[in-house]
Formats: sequence, structure tokens, C-alpha cells
Amino acid sequence: MARPGTLRYVDPHAPRGRLYLAVAKLSTTDLAGRISRRISWKVDPLLLRITNGRFSTAAPLAAALLETTGARTGERRRTATLYFHDGDRVTIIPSYRGEPRHPAWYHNIKAHPDVTFGGLPFRAQVVTDEHERERLWALADQVYPAFAEFRGRAQAANRTIPIVQLTPR
Repeated sequence: MARPGTLRYVDPHAPRGRLYLAVAKLSTTDLAGRISRRISWKVDPLLLRITNGRFSTAAPLAAALLETTGARTGERRRTATLYFHDGDRVTIIPSYRGEPRHPAWYHNIKAHPDVTFGGLPFRAQVVTDEHERERLWALADQVYPAFAEFRGRAQAANRTIPIVQLTPR
């Protein structure tokens, strides 16, 4: 059970159960995409705040609240995103379901890399080394198999999905 300022450890090598894999598969459907774009992005930050990070609409997949500073406005922004751990680093993927553009939070972290994730302070860094990206994609696909489909969608739109690692501050 998560407490404020704690982040559930997500081991990318851990086996995933049937329910987990079913939810991951269901999340790639058009209906799930519409729900995500219209409802979940509004509800999840609230759910994560009131449950101290224990529950989101992505359950049983691990999601946490990412708090950034707006790239243009300088205002505090909150969004929920999936994540996994790589040693002491947390990895997040701005996939935006493979859409042609990056999510707003990606632009925010590029402009202001000091973020809060799951109530903890981190510094965000975009992974640029291609070998490291390949290694992290292999881990990401174990945590959320739909990332492979999202990469295909993004590639068809001439977009490369970045990988972001969060280092504790």
C-alpha cells in the first residue's frame, strides 16, 4: 500500500497475471482510447491524489501522478502516467497512444526537468543513447505490451516516441 511520498516499485521483469495482461490488451482498443482521451486524463489525477497513489483507471497497471511546470505558462500541471523502475530510476514513456504528437507533459519536462512523481522529487532526462533506448524498450514492452503497438502507430506518423528517466533529487 502506497503512502504519500512513496512509489510502488514496478519490476519490469516480474511476471504479469492474466488480469493484468487482459487490461493491458483492452487498453489498446478504440473504445479505451476514447475513454482515456475524454475521461481518464481528468479523473486519474484526482483518484491518485485521494487514494494516495493506490488507484487509477489504469489498475492493475501501475500509474502515478506526474507533476510538471507548464512549458509556456509556468503553471503546475498534473497528469497520470504508467511507469516502471530501472534500478533507482523511474522510467516513463510519453507514448500518447502513438498519436502523431507528443503529450503536453513531455514538452513541460523538457522545459522544466525538475518534476514530482508519485509525491517524490525527481529530475527528468530524455534518453538519447540508442542502445539504452533499445534496452529500455524491451523492459517497457514487458511492463505494458501495448507500447509496441503505440510505437508502430507513431512511426507511421513519422514520430519517434521518447523515453524519459526520472532520477531522484
